[in-house]
Order: sequence, then C-alpha cells, then structure tokens
Amino acid sequence: MEFLKAKKFIVSKLSKELPKYLKYHSVEHVKDVYDSAERIAKEEKVKGEELTLLLTAALFHDSGFLHGQKEHEKGSCDIAKEFLPRFDYSEEQINRICGMIMATKIPQTPHNLLEEIICDADLDYLGREDFFKIGNYLFTELSLYGLIRNEEEWDKLQVRFLETHHYFTATAMKNRKEKKDEYLRVLRSKIHS
Repeated sequence: MEFLKAKKFIVSKLSKELPKYLKYHSVEHVKDVYDSAERIAKEEKVKGEELTLLLTAALFHDSGFLHGQKEHEKGSCDIAKEFLPRFDYSEEQINRICGMIMATKIPQTPHNLLEEIICDADLDYLGREDFFKIGNYLFTELSLYGLIRNEEEWDKLQVRFLETHHYFTATAMKNRKEKKDEYLRVLRSKIHS
C-alpha cells in the first residue's frame, strides 16, 4: 500500500473539487476525522496494516460528497474502489475500507473495532470544546439543503440526535461522553426556556 501517495491524492482532490458551500463536510472535517481516528486508534492499540486501513477509510469516508449528498457513503466507496488500486491496495483491503466507510452512515452500524473507531472519530466533536462551532457548520449546510428552517428546529434535531447517539470505543466513552451529555443538557434547557 502506498498510503502517503493515496493520502496526498485524496486530500488534493477534495481540496480542489469539493463544493465550497459545504461548510461541515469539508476538507477540514476529513482532516479532523483523520486526526481523531489516529488518536483513538493509538489508545485502542491499533497498529500496522490495521491502522493504515483505518486512516485510509478516514481520508475517503466523505469523498462521495464530490458527487452529491445523497448516499454519499456509497459514493465514497465507489471512489475508493476506483482510485485505491492505483496505490497498491488489494481488493480485500478496499472491501475492509468500504466496510468502515459504510459503518459511518447514520444510524451508525459498526461490526468491528476499526468500524467503531471511525464512527467515533466521525462524531468526535459531539464531546469536544468546539461542539457549537462545528455544529454551526452543519446547521449552515442542512439549511442549504432545505432540511432545517431555523435555529429552533436545529436545536430540537440536535437534542434528538444526542439522545440516540452513543460512542462505541472505550476511548471515546472515557474522553467524550461526559462533555456530550453536558451539551445535551444545555440544548434541552434552551428548548424549554
């Protein structure tokens, strides 16, 4: 696997070709998920080829947005299948990467540790200090798609999402759950006031 070449390729492609109106599903989000996946993987003792496959999945997980928002996870897998063979990834490795990408589809459905890590990395911000800042990017994007009309709808959507979301890895539960629960309380009180 020529991981560094694959990384350079997809980051460059996303930087040039992702629509600029995507404030949440941006190159910054991809880099954030990559960094979060790397951090969680370290704590979960993931190394070697497993780590390379995980980080590749993180880099490609939202590349489907190059072709639109609808079923972007499947689109991301199509892009991985198209380009990763050029970087000496085997069919089996690409299938594992696609398993991780598909696990991030909401509601998340991980079936193994690597899929759990990418799911937690994808929503790592829910339990971080930048929760409201990143949430605003998603609000802007969902408004653009006509999925949200105003801030009140957004707050209610976030409450419903936070109530049903749970982290999968011990690392994310330890490092992010408490803060996420705090944000849920804040949003509930905002709605009820």
